[in-house]
Amino acid sequence: MQLYYTRVDVSSNIYPPSVSLCEKHSIRFLRHFLAFDFAVNEINENMNILPNITLGYEISDSCHMDLAAVEGTMRVSSQRRTIYPNYNCHKNGTVVAIIGHLLSSPSQAISTLLQVYRYPQLAQYLKHVHFKTPSGDEIFFDEMGSSTSKLDLLNYVIYPNETSRSIQVGQYLSSTSHGQQLLVNDSIIIWGFDKKGIPRSVCSDSCSPGYRKAVRVGQPVCCYDCVPCSEGTISNMTDMANCLQCPEDAWPDEKKVLCVKKTLNFLSFQEPLGLALATLSVTFCIGTFSVLVVFIIHRDTPIVKANNRDLSYTLLISLMLCFLCPLLFIGQPTMVICLLRRAAFCVIFTLAVSSVLGKTITVFVAFRSTKPGSKLKKWMGKRLSSSVVLICSLVELGICLVSLGHSPPFPDRDTKTETGNIILLCNEGSIVGFYIRLGYIGFLALVSFIVAFMVRKLPDHFNEARNITFSMMVFCTVWVTFIPAYETTKGKTMVAVEIFAILASSAGLLGCIFISKCYTIMIKSNLNSRETLLGRIRN
Repeated sequence: MQLYYTRVDVSSNIYPPSVSLCEKHSIRFLRHFLAFDFAVNEINENMNILPNITLGYEISDSCHMDLAAVEGTMRVSSQRRTIYPNYNCHKNGTVVAIIGHLLSSPSQAISTLLQVYRYPQLAQYLKHVHFKTPSGDEIFFDEMGSSTSKLDLLNYVIYPNETSRSIQVGQYLSSTSHGQQLLVNDSIIIWGFDKKGIPRSVCSDSCSPGYRKAVRVGQPVCCYDCVPCSEGTISNMTDMANCLQCPEDAWPDEKKVLCVKKTLNFLSFQEPLGLALATLSVTFCIGTFSVLVVFIIHRDTPIVKANNRDLSYTLLISLMLCFLCPLLFIGQPTMVICLLRRAAFCVIFTLAVSSVLGKTITVFVAFRSTKPGSKLKKWMGKRLSSSVVLICSLVELGICLVSLGHSPPFPDRDTKTETGNIILLCNEGSIVGFYIRLGYIGFLALVSFIVAFMVRKLPDHFNEARNITFSMMVFCTVWVTFIPAYETTKGKTMVAVEIFAILASSAGLLGCIFISKCYTIMIKSNLNSRETLLGRIRN
C-alpha cells in the first residue's frame, strides 16, 4: 500500500503548500519537525520495516490555538487548502492516522473531531498507558491525555567557559493527597552570572498605595510611571489606575492612603484671637457706658446741654451696641446668628452715624439761622435732629429687609482654604446687597464729614464740628481700608478683620467726640460753666 508523501526542503526554508507553519513558532519547534522527518526517511529507506509501503506526511502548525488545530485537521483530512467537510480530495494516497498536538487542549479538540471520521489519534490511547521508569517513577495519563506523573524542574545553566548543565531546582507533582503541588528551591537557582538579582518580567515596579499608574505613551502596558495622587485624592491599594476622591468633609493623610475627617474650624471664644477680640469688645462697651453715666450725671452742665444732650445719649447707646456687635461674629455660625449679625451691624451703625449727622446738621442750622432774614429758624429744635436719625435709620432698615429677603445669609463650610480644616462661616448671600448696605453707611458718614467741615471754624465749646470732622475722617479711613483687606482674606482671618473694623471705627467716634468733653467735665470742671462758654464765644 502506498501512502501520500510530501517532502520538505528544510535547507532552503521553502515549504510546499502541504506544510502550514506559524512563523512565530516554526524555529522553536524545528527540532520536532527534523526528528519526525528523519524517522519517516529511515522507514522509507529500509525496505525491511514496512515492505511495499511509502510513508508521507503533512504538517499544520496550530500556533497554540485550538481553532487553528481543528482547521489544520480538517485541511489534512480533505487534502485541499480550501476545506471541504466530509469530502476527500486526495488522489495518490490514503490518510491512515493523524498525530495530535504536543499539548492536551488542542489534542482533545482534534480527537473530538476525528472521532466523527473514525481516524485513530495518539491521545486516545494515552489513557491506557501505565508503566514505571528504570528509576522507579510511575508514568500514566488521565482521560484528557495529560500526564499525572512527577515532573522535574530543571535550571539550565550556561557557565562563562561556555559549558552548561541542568540543575534540578524543584518538582511538579500533579497527583498527590494534597492535590497538585509545585515545589521550588529558589535558593539554588542561578539566574545568570551577569545578573545581580531575579529577572523582572515587567519594566516598572509596582505602584505603592498613595500613587497611581500612569501609562507611558508608545510603550507596553506593563511600562508605567508611579504618580502621586493629586490633592484631595487617595489610593489604598497597590497598582491602582486611578486615585479615589475624598468626601468634602475629609482629607487625605500625609501618605494619601486614607481619608481622614477634617477639623471643624471657626473663630471661637476659646482660642486666643477670639478671646482677645471679645475682651476688647466688652471693655469698649463698658467704657462707653461709663461716658454715658458721666453725661447723665452732668446732664445740666453747659457743655452737655450745648451739644444736643438727647443726640449724645442716642449716640452713646448706639456705640455701646456697636461694641457688642463683634460678639455675634465670634462662635460657631448658625442660621439665626448669620441673619442677626448683618442686620444688627448695619442698623446699629446707621443709628450711630445718623446721630452724628443729626448733631452736625443741628449745629449748621443753628448758626445759619442767626443771620438776619434766615428761613432756617423754623427748623431749630429737637424735631430736626430726631427726624434725621429716624429717617436715615428707617432707610437702612428697609435696605436690610429687602436684601435679607432676597438673598439671606446662611451657615456655610469652606473646605478649600485650609488643608485638613473645614472653616465654618456665614455665607453673605448676595455680596451686592452687603456692599449696598455698607455703602449707605459710608454715604451718611461722608455727608456728616462735609457738613462738619463747613462749620469747623465756629466757636469750639459751643459746637463739636471739629471733633465730628476728625471722627468722620477716622471712620471713613477705617472702612475704606477694610474693603480690600476683607476681600483678600479668607476664613477666620476675614471675620477678625471685620471685627477689627467695627471696633476701630466705633472707638474713633467715641474718642474724637466724647473724650475731650469727659476731660473737661471730670478734670477741668471750672471750664464747664456758662460764663466760660459765653466768654469763649465773644472772643
